[in-house]
Amino acid sequence: MNIFIWTEYVPDSVIQKFEKETGIKVNVSTYSSNEDMLAKVKSESEGTYDIIQPSDYMVEQMSSQGMLEELKTDELKNLSNIGESYLNPSYDPGNKYSVPYQGGVAGIAVNTSKVKKNITSYADLFDSSLKNSIVALDDYRAVIGMTARSMGYSMNETDPAILSKIQDKLLTLKNNVKLYDSDSPKSALISGDCTVGYVWSAEIALAMEENPDIKVVYPKEGAYLFMDNWAIPKGAKNYDNAIKFIDFMLDSENAQMVLEEFPYLSPNTKAVEAMGEDYAKNEAKNPPEEVIKNGEYVKNLDADTLKTYDEMWTKLKQ
Repeated sequence: MNIFIWTEYVPDSVIQKFEKETGIKVNVSTYSSNEDMLAKVKSESEGTYDIIQPSDYMVEQMSSQGMLEELKTDELKNLSNIGESYLNPSYDPGNKYSVPYQGGVAGIAVNTSKVKKNITSYADLFDSSLKNSIVALDDYRAVIGMTARSMGYSMNETDPAILSKIQDKLLTLKNNVKLYDSDSPKSALISGDCTVGYVWSAEIALAMEENPDIKVVYPKEGAYLFMDNWAIPKGAKNYDNAIKFIDFMLDSENAQMVLEEFPYLSPNTKAVEAMGEDYAKNEAKNPPEEVIKNGEYVKNLDADTLKTYDEMWTKLKQ
């Protein structure tokens, strides 16, 4: 079985456990962004991959293009471990094409021993005092979305006049970002190469374990939220094995193994209970309810708007 998943997201130990229990060999390929994954799936022949891990908006995009198989959810015996608030999402009503894996927030990491500025918002990331000090996600929806939010706009803005204003603001971020990294942004924070991060919440949690001077800040404007999912691409050659794998990953014991290595926000309520107080009270691992309530998920946008976003991103990184 061939699975195509996010880098540093599914522990090898969990995959090995699945192989041992089922006798099914799992070949793993990885990607760093939804757009990379989409391009690769489109460029390969149908049936190349049996499982992928699209985020919320990408499930909607791929299902609308007929790129995903419908899931036999009645065969997912462990689906009941997923909290009700995470089921039947707006991007996939009835979980027809996907089931949630892990999610989280794009938060701000601050090395308090090196950064004098009191950072409380996304808007603070544009301050000239942070020149050449930020590690940011190599993800255009996350960075453009954060910029929009810092100006009081939606992360899903489509108005060309407003996007033009966002573009101007975005370019002022250029001097502050030292590095774009979605794979392991914690590395630059731990090494001290970067003193501020706009990165995934779990990466902040892992960096905090290595350096207690690093703290997590959730922006007052409302944060970028995401939920990654299991899905089966159209024409998968090993559909039944893929369903077995997804059900295995929904098992609370296996979900707990995942959380211990990659402490993201988990929709698996039984796994979260088993993790105990340390996980529940750690705001980087388990973002507070008000952060989730005030945050915003990105949505699938029309082709013209996505083209504009792509052009904005290219200009920023030139």
